Amino acid sequence: MIVNADTLIILDFETTGLSPDMGDRAIEIGAVKIEDGEITGRFQELMYPGRRVSSFIADYTSITNDMLVDAAPCEEVMHRFADFIQGYNLVAHNASFDKRFLDAELTRIDRGYEGEFSCSLLVARRIFKMHRAINWVS
Repeated sequence: MIVNADTLIILDFETTGLSPDMGDRAIEIGAVKIEDGEITGRFQELMYPGRRVSSFIADYTSITNDMLVDAAPCEEVMHRFADFIQGYNLVAHNASFDKRFLDAELTRIDRGYEGEFSCSLLVARRIFKMHRAINWVS
């Protein structure tokens, strides 16, 4: 599949913890599709991770166990999300975190994506560093 370079999916996960390798799961995915500078699609769903979330995570994310009890399982949500992102490049702030969860959840359902994954945090740091250097020299 050819990736559409004029369109980006900007995404963010909320999770039960910091590491899918330690058994943590996604509990919410939010994303917007931007085509030629315009938002043309949105995706937002809570998802049931198969276990309760800790009070720390509930306080941190504002997502409670009561909110998740009727949510679709991660596998169902991730199938829909995999369809939403197919053929597009992806962007997240602190992408290494979101990419780990995206890859882990998609692996569980034997799905993937073709696009590249970029980090807006790294871009912002580079721009800020260059901006500071230019202002210092001026």
